Amino acid sequence: MDHVSSSNGTGAERSAPLSASASSAAGSTPPTQLPATATVTAQPQPAPSSGGRSENSTGILFGVGAYVLWGLLPLYFILLVPAGAVEIVASRIVFSLVFCAALLTALRSWKATATAARNPRLVATLSGAAVLIAVNWLTYAWAVLNEHAVEAALGYFINPLVSVLLGVVILKEKLRPLQWVAMAVGFVAVLVLTFAYGTVPWVALGLAFSFGLYGLVKKGVGGKVDAISSLTIETAALTPIAAGVLIWLSLNGTATILSNGTAHFWLLAASGIITAVPLIFFGAAARRLPLSTVGMLQYLAPTLQFIIALAVFKETMPPERWVGFGLIWMALVILTADMMGGPRRNRLLRAAAAA
Repeated sequence: MDHVSSSNGTGAERSAPLSASASSAAGSTPPTQLPATATVTAQPQPAPSSGGRSENSTGILFGVGAYVLWGLLPLYFILLVPAGAVEIVASRIVFSLVFCAALLTALRSWKATATAARNPRLVATLSGAAVLIAVNWLTYAWAVLNEHAVEAALGYFINPLVSVLLGVVILKEKLRPLQWVAMAVGFVAVLVLTFAYGTVPWVALGLAFSFGLYGLVKKGVGGKVDAISSLTIETAALTPIAAGVLIWLSLNGTATILSNGTAHFWLLAASGIITAVPLIFFGAAARRLPLSTVGMLQYLAPTLQFIIALAVFKETMPPERWVGFGLIWMALVILTADMMGGPRRNRLLRAAAAA
């Protein structure tokens, strides 16, 4: 999953998390889908480009592409069985670095990456972000492979609420009334889901908080580094550990990357492309779309993950879980309505200041 920050507004307007996994990301994003940070300022409708297609429609195509790829990530993880979550994440890190290196070479962009890598504070920040996204990826992969895909999707639905909470607690942001209502509904939803699962939904909360904190750390980076350079530095920081894990798994006979056939090897190797492509799509979308549009698109990924968990993986959804999910969706509707009203509020504030 990825994170979009607005340069104007507070609360949800300044923290609108976008799901993976990646990451991607994680998610998985989601991340699992690999999440990225971009600065997006709400702007008027862009003028049509010379190719006849408006920047807005092009941005929507890129955004939908990114979130659909992140939403389909659980299907990819299932193809990697019998590889376990640890091997999948370690492979993902190593092959993401390989793909990023190839991409930087093809785009002749090594200079920007080298400049960023010479900044100790920036490298330290991105290394911290790398640890958080690795935790997110590992949690998400484990959840999908162990029949917790519904709870994983829940994590990315909760993520926007967590980002608002982190904004209040860490950034000392002020919440508006609708945001307080959304937070209260979300808290009740977690209580209902705790009852439904018989325990605290640790997988969902782990995904939401790891990705929320990842977005918070990346917010501090701002526009100091582009998405590909950022991913390169993050994966480079993790690669020694990931390579060591793969060697250790091979030595104790539990690795599958070299022992389960050529097709399995290339499926694991493809994780580098599967991590980077939606991230690039997301970056292209974030540059072209207003924050409110990106905020709406972010729910595509967990919605697809949720549908796959029910329709493909046949995970159960007793009535009390539907109630909990319904409350989460209600909180997200309230939060999104507040976020979409941001541009109008800003115009009124500017008008009042000018009067």
